[in-house]
Amino acid sequence: MTLLAGRELASRLWARDMRAVRARLGVSRPSEHATRIWLHAASNGELTSVRPVIEALLAEGHRLLITANTDSAVRMAQNWQMNGAEICLAPLDLRGATRQVMRNWGIIAHITVESDLWPIRILETSGPVLVLGGRLTERSAKGWARFDGLVRRVMDRVTFLSAQDSASAGRFASAGLRQVAMGPVFDLKALYYPPSDGPDATLSNAFDRAHTWLAASTHDGEENIILAAHKLAQQARPALKLILAPRHPKRADEIAKLIPQRGLSCARRSHSDDPSRANVYLADTFGEMHLWYALAGVTFVAGSLTDRGGHTPYEPAAFQSAILHGPDTANFRAAYGRLRDADAAICVQDATALAQAVISLDTADAQQSLGHAAQRALRQDTNFESLLRDITKALDA
Repeated sequence: MTLLAGRELASRLWARDMRAVRARLGVSRPSEHATRIWLHAASNGELTSVRPVIEALLAEGHRLLITANTDSAVRMAQNWQMNGAEICLAPLDLRGATRQVMRNWGIIAHITVESDLWPIRILETSGPVLVLGGRLTERSAKGWARFDGLVRRVMDRVTFLSAQDSASAGRFASAGLRQVAMGPVFDLKALYYPPSDGPDATLSNAFDRAHTWLAASTHDGEENIILAAHKLAQQARPALKLILAPRHPKRADEIAKLIPQRGLSCARRSHSDDPSRANVYLADTFGEMHLWYALAGVTFVAGSLTDRGGHTPYEPAAFQSAILHGPDTANFRAAYGRLRDADAAICVQDATALAQAVISLDTADAQQSLGHAAQRALRQDTNFESLLRDITKALDA
């Protein structure tokens, strides 16, 4: 941790980003004195998933300090313009920085999301500690076992934990979570609802939804497969267009070089290129994935053809976009299990299978039918209002 902290601070200092340095060291101060709940989420996806909880807490009159590990997540939350919430980068998980945050911001409780559990924060919080959408993979659990004493101390401090899936719930229990602290299984990402803004006229006119498919949150090693599939699918569907949205837009330059190698033309969102003039639209920006879901009748959820565990199926389902995915869906095992059992998504193994799936979903009716089936399959068993009551009770403990 000390080495990583040093690298982080050196990078920020080199960029003269002193606001970030202050936040990472925990010395940022609020605009006014008040007691607050500290809510932390790792990045954009986790923060978006917990937004309904944030809004519910603010509506109840709580004041919040919201932190994230990435600049893009901080900017996203700041754009929400929520009264009663202040947003900044998370401090490093060092005792001095954490205690500074606790004192400066009047922290009375801590809520963390999914798998971003930082020991010092949890142990230093004097009030309730809540974990929402808790996720603990088999691999992470094995790593935790090497620090059994510390892990059990951390688990003993958790007041309430709602796991993302039953397998994670079992692993948290084995790690030492008290039975009284175990809440219902609830996947926060199922609460996703689209932002109010949609595609502008330029985008809407460039893409016929029935003839557009999206590759969402792609990783290194997947783009070649996706581009090969698009080239094959175009032989049967010449009007077909692909929106390719990489997980990390900083990789856009290398991806842009792959596209013409497949005999395809490319337009880039970050360059304000005309999307109507290309076979492939490279959506190399942050925070606009909802626009691409709205434009695409079919979505391939990436991170699933490599060893990344796959990304969320809830967002494309919210737009009734037909879902395709690869075999690696460990990050959302329960959700994809529901989709499989309901025949509400198509699993593909390679470029040929991906192309065949895209070709088969060649009408708006076929796409909407599969999208509706995904929506039905992904409905939660646990009521959100019930979860909110549990959260409120835990905060008042």
